[in-house]
Amino acid sequence: MLEGFKNFILRGNVLDLAVGVIIGGAFGAIVNSLVADIITPLIGMIFGAPDFSAIKLGALNVGKFLNAVVSFLMIALALYFFVITPVNKLQELSKKNAPETPAAPPEDIVLLREIRDALRK
Repeated sequence: MLEGFKNFILRGNVLDLAVGVIIGGAFGAIVNSLVADIITPLIGMIFGAPDFSAIKLGALNVGKFLNAVVSFLMIALALYFFVITPVNKLQELSKKNAPETPAAPPEDIVLLREIRDALRK
């Protein structure tokens, strides 16, 4: 029973997932700091403080929900413009610089060539 658990834990994708979760948490802190410490103050300087927490509909705190939505959108925009777009550009550049290797012919083509060569003999 313990042997099976050890095999499960030491399987490659479990370790990869664990590393991904840890790195994701650390990266989340970086993105949250980018939004909270850089982007939100810039928006505050231009438009005023983006705080909707005072908005209420009876007992419902609609303003807090709006704050969460605005925060989510700012985080998504920060990720897209500061992470996704540059990584996509780097991948395009690396594909341009990488030499193209010819693809291996499909198996049926290889088989047909072998038959052709055998018939020639």
